[in-house]
Amino acid sequence: MLRSLPPLTLGRVVGEVVDDFTPSVKLNITYNSNNQVCNGVELMPSAIISRPRVEIDGEDMRTFYTLVMTDPDAPGPSDPYLREHLHWIVTDIPGTTDASFGKEMVEYEIPKPIIGIHRYAFILFKQKRRQTVQAPAFRDHFSTRKFSEANDLGLPVAAIYFNAQRETAARRR
Repeated sequence: MLRSLPPLTLGRVVGEVVDDFTPSVKLNITYNSNNQVCNGVELMPSAIISRPRVEIDGEDMRTFYTLVMTDPDAPGPSDPYLREHLHWIVTDIPGTTDASFGKEMVEYEIPKPIIGIHRYAFILFKQKRRQTVQAPAFRDHFSTRKFSEANDLGLPVAAIYFNAQRETAARRR
């Protein structure tokens, strides 16, 4: 009997972006109060212009988290030579709150897929202590794994991804 693959493995977020991990924190992401991010769901670019609301159901207010948002398919899924493109980093997010309580280290960049269907991954790490995460110098050729290693973050505690593709005039109706 075949076992079904977990959504993050099936979507190749585990493998291409992060190593296999066991989720231990609930991560809830919503765009415009009505577009819930679920693994593999497609969102229209017009619906993801503003920063999403990111709620973390962590341990307590004395535990801090780092959120990373990347596009592992930049500039296109058939030739992702810019892999990964960094869209957002928020650090020092207190547990049991949302990302607005954290420190935005890399400003939110609106996803603008031009070619093909892109995956946009949100990866959450538990920090060992507060104010220890350093921002990367560039958005292109970002590596979530190397970022985690350089900042002593370890494996993720949660992750979720959505898909988006270029919106044509016919799809906007």
